[in-house]
Amino acid sequence: MLSNLKPQAPDKILMLMEEFRADTRQGKVDLGVGVYKDPQGVTPVMRAVKAAEQRIWEAQTTKAYTGLAGTPEYRNAMARMVLKDVPADRLASVATVGGTGAIRQALELARMANPDLTVHVSDPTWPNHLSIMKFMGLPFVQYRYFDNDTRGVDFDGMKADIAKATKGDIVLLHGCCHNPTGANLTTDQWREVIAMLEKSGAVPLIDLAYQGFGDGLDADAEATRLVAASLPEVLIAASCSKNFGIYRERTGILMTLAENTGARDMAQGSMTFLNRQTYSFPPDHGARIVSTILDDDALRADWQSELEDVRNTMLGLRDQLASELRDLSGSDRFDFVARHRGMFSRLGATPEQVQKVKDDSAIYMVGDSRLNIAGLNRDSVPVLARAIIDAGI
Repeated sequence: MLSNLKPQAPDKILMLMEEFRADTRQGKVDLGVGVYKDPQGVTPVMRAVKAAEQRIWEAQTTKAYTGLAGTPEYRNAMARMVLKDVPADRLASVATVGGTGAIRQALELARMANPDLTVHVSDPTWPNHLSIMKFMGLPFVQYRYFDNDTRGVDFDGMKADIAKATKGDIVLLHGCCHNPTGANLTTDQWREVIAMLEKSGAVPLIDLAYQGFGDGLDADAEATRLVAASLPEVLIAASCSKNFGIYRERTGILMTLAENTGARDMAQGSMTFLNRQTYSFPPDHGARIVSTILDDDALRADWQSELEDVRNTMLGLRDQLASELRDLSGSDRFDFVARHRGMFSRLGATPEQVQKVKDDSAIYMVGDSRLNIAGLNRDSVPVLARAIIDAGI
C-alpha cells in the first residue's frame, strides 16, 4: 500500500531553511522563515510567558482533557482581545492547533455549510492558504491585491475581482500585516470591501496572524472589529504564535459570528464536531498561558509592553532599511518598506535577482522577494541594502 504513495512537493520556505543551515559562509542572513528574532538573532520567550508558565506549573493539579472546544477562559480572553466588544449572542468559538488549524477548520466549516462554495484569496497570499485548499479540493480563485510597481495595494483590481464573489462564497482577507507583502488596506478601503460583501452575500474569513505586530494591538484589530460589527456572518482565524511568541505551542482559535442565536448554536456544534473529527481535544498549554496573561492585569501590561518593543524594533528596522536604500539609490522608490507593516515586505524583485542576493551576499529570502524584516538587525541592514542595489532590484 505505502509504495503507492506519490512524492509531495516540498515546502519552499522549509527548503530555504535547510539551504541556509548548510551555508558555511560567515555573516549569512536568514530573511525567509516567518519567525521573530531579536537583535541577537534569538526568538526569545517573553517575560510574561515565563511568569505565566511558572504559575501554571505551581497551580496545575491535573493533565486531564479540557473540552472539545477548549477552555472557556481562553476562548473568552481571545474574543475580548480580538473583538473588544464581544457580541455573545452571535459568537461561537473553538481552540485550534495554531492559526493554521483555525484556517483549516474554517474552510471545513464553510464547506459543510455550502458544498458549492468558491474561496476568493489574495494574489499573493500565504502559500499554505493555497496548499490547504488544493489538498481539500476546494475551488478557489485569486483576486488582484499587490501592485508590483508601487509595492502597494492594487485596490481597483481587488474590487473588480471580489465583485465576482457570490452568496455563500468565502473571501479570505488578511486582518493586518498582509503576508507576504506587508501592504495593508486603509480603513476607507475596508469600508468599501464590507459594502461589497454586504451586497454579494459572500462571507469574509479573516486571517489574523499578526495582531500587535503592525500599528499596535488595538489598531491591528480595527479592521476585524469593523467587519464583525458590519456583517451578519464572519469567520475569524487568529493565532497566538507571533504576538505571544509561543510558536511551538500551536495556539490558535476559530471564531464565528452568526446572524442570530440559532445560527450561533449550530455553528458552535459544528465546530466542536470538526475538532472531534480532526484531533479531538485541542492542545491546552499554550491556551492556558494566553488566558493566564490576558486575565491578569500585571502580566497583560508586561506582555503588551514587550510586544510594543518587538513592534517598534521592526518599525525601526524598516525605517533604517528605507533610509539606507534611499541613500544608495538616490531615489525614494524603496520608501514602501517604511510604509509596510508587520514582519514582511515584498520587494517586487525577480527570482533571478533574489538568487543573486543569495549567491553574492548569503542573504536568504523567499523566491518571490518576500523578506522577513525581523530577521534583520542594525548591522545587517546596510549589507542587505547594498545587496539589493547591486542585484539591480
